[in-house]
Amino acid sequence: MTDYYATLGVARTASADEIKRAFRKLASQHHPDKGGDTKKFQEIQAAYDTLGDEKKRAMYNSPQQQMPPGAGGFHQSFDFNEIFNMFGAKFQQPQQRGHARMTLWITTQDVANPGARVVAMGTNTGTHNIEITIPNGIQDGDNVQFSGLGPGGQDLVITFRIHPDRIWQRTGNNVTVEHMTSIWKLISGGTMTMMDIRGNRIELSIPPRTQPGSLLRARGRGFPDRSGTRGDMLVRMQAEIPTQIPEELLAAIQQESAK
Repeated sequence: MTDYYATLGVARTASADEIKRAFRKLASQHHPDKGGDTKKFQEIQAAYDTLGDEKKRAMYNSPQQQMPPGAGGFHQSFDFNEIFNMFGAKFQQPQQRGHARMTLWITTQDVANPGARVVAMGTNTGTHNIEITIPNGIQDGDNVQFSGLGPGGQDLVITFRIHPDRIWQRTGNNVTVEHMTSIWKLISGGTMTMMDIRGNRIELSIPPRTQPGSLLRARGRGFPDRSGTRGDMLVRMQAEIPTQIPEELLAAIQQESAK
């Protein structure tokens, strides 16, 4: 299981404020908009999504609390920590005869990049890697059946859960993200380069006189629906006020604001 504390560089006894400060520092250093590595940034985001939430942190610290005793029909002495992989997969009680169930936690980026994944499946005979496919248009709580992938050749029913994301906000097949730029660029217009949710670098045009809070649209850069057609990415522009403003410019701004 990924050590989220090590990812953020904090102790397991760290306070909520210490975790938040560590996340902000690392996110600033590794943000793709600042030339950082997208995969590293996503790891930092996933760590904070878990440790920054009190309930998720408690479950992460004691993952066995998520499982009812004897879940999945396995011997109770089996160490369920063994079955967690990078997606946080775990077995639950079989839904019916001939079926096994497991819950698979995935990220928002996994929803945006569906397809084949290798996950660890734990049974009473050990841990085994299986290959599953994350379908297009997957929603939080969806159940997907995979034939013959369960223990002993049973069908495997996976309940997909999606980690909340503090950066990428999903609405249907669209995704919204905030982007900070200088107030001068909002006033004068121009272009900006940023990463979409799939990790691709894109260029957007900023019209002159763009107001803070305005949305720019990048078509086809959102989530796929069941057919594979993608929604849009909406970029909410926010203004960054520079700390160094020439005195003559400041005087002109003050004169204009006094009208």
